[in-house]
Formats: sequence, structure tokens, C-alpha cells
Amino acid sequence: MSHPDRRHFLHTSGGFALTATTAFGQSPPPTKIKVAQIGTKHSHASGKLSTLLDLDELYEVVGVCEDDQEQRERVSSKSPYKDCRWMPRDEILKHTNIQLITVETEIDQLMPTAIQCLQAGKHIHLDKPAGQTLAPCRAIYAEATKRGLTIQMGYMLRYNPAFEFLFHALDAGWLGQITEVHGHMGKQASPNLRKELSQYPGGGLFELACHLIDALITVLGKPEAIESISLQTQEDAFRDNQLATFRYANALATIGSNHNDPFRGPRRQFTVIGTEGSIEIRPLEPPTLILSLKKANERYKRGRQEIALPKSEGRYHREFRDFAKIIQGEKALAWDAQHDLIVQETLLKACGLSLK
Repeated sequence: MSHPDRRHFLHTSGGFALTATTAFGQSPPPTKIKVAQIGTKHSHASGKLSTLLDLDELYEVVGVCEDDQEQRERVSSKSPYKDCRWMPRDEILKHTNIQLITVETEIDQLMPTAIQCLQAGKHIHLDKPAGQTLAPCRAIYAEATKRGLTIQMGYMLRYNPAFEFLFHALDAGWLGQITEVHGHMGKQASPNLRKELSQYPGGGLFELACHLIDALITVLGKPEAIESISLQTQEDAFRDNQLATFRYANALATIGSNHNDPFRGPRRQFTVIGTEGSIEIRPLEPPTLILSLKKANERYKRGRQEIALPKSEGRYHREFRDFAKIIQGEKALAWDAQHDLIVQETLLKACGLSLK
């Protein structure tokens, strides 16, 4: 699927609703989706579980698994885990009523856990990134396709209101031909985080800026060529300051990640420039969006203007609301297997990692 086709799919996919009606012609309330979480070590784990508990009109959290006993003891008395039922992994996998598993392990266990869940017949929400090589990513999508299951990757910017606006603007052609994309996402990494991330040769770009690479692929599709620079600014093995460039036929893009940035959130940004206009998102959360247009369109005036965005219910709420519709058969996930495999291949190349 080319990138214009993919953007169009993002705004037109819907499928059809598989709903029953009562004798009076009214749809009954949907049955809650039973969900479990495997893993608590991912940086997004507690936020994902908190969101599922908050969306109790859609989801019933059956239980949580943490294979590491010491980790389980650390988090079991803290929110959101303190009131959850702890379950062995095998019990979750064999539970006939669980439809969805959120995979929130440490990064190197994401892919082995994902394939287990799919083989058990469960839809999965898989946190990022999708492994350190390409073959396991291909394998999970082949398994999901074979079983008619959905993998929702945990790229958190997909449902961010600023990025939803951006994708709509691109689909509507407001920016013309895209010529430039620039994104940056960093933080000030603590000594403990540096130690944790040092085990991943892809560095901070791999662990954090993958969110922006996912957005870049939505905007421009697969790049023709990739070059990157990585620095290790301290004595550990962590590649903490990185910049990747992505070449397209008529556009250039750069994505950077600096884990020595004391101002983190306010500097996180994503800018798309086209022949007819541009969109600047800075910061990413909570988002501020500036739209600049050479000509007025049916909705916005000519020139530079800040766009009022809807208030976000929460970082992960919209993605899990969307996933509920997908599981209930009301629509298809907008980001398909082809997209996610391109993201994974592009991410690995940008981090200087092997595809094998």
C-alpha cells in the first residue's frame, strides 16, 4: 500500500458492525472484552493497565502476569496493580474467555510473549519496539493473519489529537507535496535507565524515537535510503545521542533522539512541510499544533495559525477505545501488517541494526 493509500485508509476504514438487535430494534450493550496483561516492566505497562481499568464500560481486566517474583513484589502494592488478580502466564494463555492480552514485558521478551499469545488465539496490544531483528516481527504478523487476529502496536502518537489532525490534513491535500519532515524525541536518562537501555545496541532512537518513525512512515511511506549518526557521550555502552536521515524521491526527513536533554517534553516535536503549507507539533504531549497555509481552504485561513485541538481523555484511551471496536468486529485497524513491518525495517536500519 503506498503512503497516500495508507493515509486514505486511516480515515475511511470502518468495516461493518456485527451487532444483534432486540425485538424492539435497539442494540443491546456490548459484552465487555476480557483482557489480561503479561508483564509489568515496560515503561508503558502501568499506564496501559490504568487505562483499561478506567475503560470499565468496555473492558474487564481478568488478571496480570509478572514472571519475575521480585518485580511483582515491587509493584503489587502500588496502583494500578494493588487490586488486580495475579495469574500465571499459562493460566492467562489457556483462559478461554480472554480475548485480548496486552504485552508489556521488558523489550527483549516482547516478541517471544507476543507469539505465545497469538498461538493461544488472543488478539494482542504489543508495546514497542517490535524486537531487535525483523524475522520475529514477520513471524507474529504471519501468525496473526493465519488465525484472523489483530496486533495493535503501542505507538502512542497514532491517536494523539495533533497527529490525527495531521493525518487528516495530509489526506485532504492541504499541505501539497511533502518536501520535509523533522522530528525529535528525547529525555534526561537517569543512571538506572541508561543501564537498562545499554543492553539494546539500537540506543535511544530504538527505544524512544520509534514513535516518530511510525508517524514518518504514515506520512511518507518507506524511505529509499537511510543514514544515521550515533554517539555514546558517556562511558557506558548506551548510544544516547542519535540522528537518522531518510531520503525519499522528493523529500528529506530527520528523526533525532537525545537522552541528555534536561527539557525533554517541551522540546519533543514533529514538523511536516509541503509545497502548500506546513504543520508543526511542539510539544507532542499535551500537543500544540501550528498550521501554516499558502492559501485558505474550506476550514482554515491563509497564513500561520494555532489550531484548537480536542482535549485528550488520556494518552492511551483512544487506542483502546478503537481496539474495542476492532475486536467487536465494527472496523479494521487502520495500521496494517505492511505498515508495521515497514516501520520495523526502517527502525532497524536507522539504528544501524541487522535485519536478520
